[in-house]
Amino acid sequence: MKIKSFLLILFFSIISKFHISYADEAKMKKGLEIFNETAGCAACHVLKAAGAEGNIGPNLDTVSNLTIESITDIVTYGLGVMPAFGEGEILTKEEIDIVSFYVMNSVNK
Repeated sequence: MKIKSFLLILFFSIISKFHISYADEAKMKKGLEIFNETAGCAACHVLKAAGAEGNIGPNLDTVSNLTIESITDIVTYGLGVMPAFGEGEILTKEEIDIVSFYVMNSVNK
């Protein structure tokens, strides 16, 4: 009985990791689309993983103090010449979360 329980737990653990991995992969793909197309971040920012070579905003590959919270805040409310993508409802909250996740997981990759 203990072996069955162990195997069942192992099975669900493997399935959940596969699901998380697949979900993250889908989120990264959508984040790339938002970064390059929907929001047009690539026009202003350098981000090697996105093939972005903008020259107006900061090079995201060299910014050292990025957190998911700081990225989400800046995308939502803007900073300096960067527009606020959340206040004017340019991006939805979900899109902001996705592109922030994408940037955070793409820097220096």
